[in-house]
Amino acid sequence: MSDPLFLGLDLSTQGLKAVLVDADGVLTHESSVNFDRDLPTYGTTNGATKGPAPGEVTSPVRMWLDAYDLIMERMRDAGVDFSRILGISGDGQQHGSVYWSKDAERLLSSLDASRALAEQLAPDAFSLPRAPIWQDSSTTHECRELEEAIGGPQVLADLTGSRAYERFTGNQISRIRKAYPDAYWATARVSLVSSFMPSLFLGEIAPVDVSDASGMNLMNVLTCKWDDRLLEACGGPELRSKIGPEPAPGGEFLGKIHPYWVQRWGFSPDCGIAPFTGDNQATVIALSVPGDAILSLGTSTTLLLSIPPAETAPKCFTTSHLLSHPTTPDAYIAMLCYKNGALAREQVRDAYADHDWTRFNELVEQRPVGNDGYMGLYFPLPEIIPPNVQGTFCFTTSPSVQPIPEGSMPAAAHARAILESQFLSIRSRITAILPPDAAPLQRLVLSGGSSANQTIRQAAADVFGMRVFVAGKEGAAEGGAQLARFAWWREENGGMGSFEEMRAMDGEGARMKCVAEPDAARERVYAGLVEPYRAAEDAVVRMCAEKTA
Repeated sequence: MSDPLFLGLDLSTQGLKAVLVDADGVLTHESSVNFDRDLPTYGTTNGATKGPAPGEVTSPVRMWLDAYDLIMERMRDAGVDFSRILGISGDGQQHGSVYWSKDAERLLSSLDASRALAEQLAPDAFSLPRAPIWQDSSTTHECRELEEAIGGPQVLADLTGSRAYERFTGNQISRIRKAYPDAYWATARVSLVSSFMPSLFLGEIAPVDVSDASGMNLMNVLTCKWDDRLLEACGGPELRSKIGPEPAPGGEFLGKIHPYWVQRWGFSPDCGIAPFTGDNQATVIALSVPGDAILSLGTSTTLLLSIPPAETAPKCFTTSHLLSHPTTPDAYIAMLCYKNGALAREQVRDAYADHDWTRFNELVEQRPVGNDGYMGLYFPLPEIIPPNVQGTFCFTTSPSVQPIPEGSMPAAAHARAILESQFLSIRSRITAILPPDAAPLQRLVLSGGSSANQTIRQAAADVFGMRVFVAGKEGAAEGGAQLARFAWWREENGGMGSFEEMRAMDGEGARMKCVAEPDAARERVYAGLVEPYRAAEDAVVRMCAEKTA
């Protein structure tokens, strides 16, 4: 037999991507479908539809089915030999949910290879034709109800890894139960986008992956089991059956591929289907191992900490997320999400650096580390961390932290100020999240648009005191392929071995290169600025609260 391949599929908001890796973990193929461009009849904008109710954002499930057929056609046309694929996994946009009808299992199990998926499954396999996705914000009332039922946001965060968020599936289910009762009672099973995806390959509804289940407000993040109090609060006594079996760990195949795929596309009947996970977790799988931190510098700023198993579980705060790790038992992924990332950096660039990144970088490099005692916090949009703050706030930090008018801060200081404040906000929270007995973080892996900027890379290395690496462009889909490969690799090794052991043989240097080394003297300056930053942030929170009082 030819060398095996492993397929990873990434169903994001805007499209479906497929990648193949070989048995050595090397990327060999990429294909993609863009929902707006390639499937325009659905009328989506960036893959989604707003309304009709305030805050509702959904995607048509049939569009995702059509995308599956289209990406298979593109892979076939590119010469992919489907018979070489021995494992399939992937990821879906976190928090999206799919509602299966009572006919779904029968329709999935009896797929006819002469017909496309959408012809056979839509609409009859679904009690709701449109899936609520992560951008939906219609469940604020349900979030407050859930927190009250459990004992408050901190109690819920300690139990599930997060306080109640509008996009989380438990709160989505709670709203659908009230707003669309007929659809809810017609629902036999609820999937996440990530468990919807392998269901199509298996011909039966797949369980939710243990890591993606962490983003539902329904699972106990320490035991990795569904919590009956949460199920009852969100969906009543019937939700236990609708949610399916206990969440599935990674590293094991759920079953073999359905004959539909063998007959229609030429897959091997020996191809195994592994659990699919969330997009953030798949990015962690693609780019890091426990002991690494990933900093995504895109439109938003997101820190993902891959925390190895430790005697003490990580702490969870109402401003952070704690997710079970998709491959490593008793390990976690901690996540900090900031709404104001690239947008804030670009606004400072436009206002103080003539809309030019080269000029922005020059201003950063002209200013000393610590910015001569000036600090600036920039929130063009209402922020998540710290919550409910908006505006630009300037301070002096010596001899004490004092607010000053924006115009009193030197114009040349703003470029360095935004980088230092964004990174200090994250640094100030890392120590609190990590267990006291956790080993020090080893590497900082940058991704997103700003990761190409060497000045920003160096600032990150100095603030965090870590070597900085830049990620490749494959991201979540490549992580999905590695999850499939991991399940196959463990099966080949008698069910033994860790994900880290598999990746240790992959030639890490070829996948990632170090782009910035920390300067020890600069890192010491930033260590001394953590407390002044916290004082400035506390002052911003007070000022914004007084404004809205």
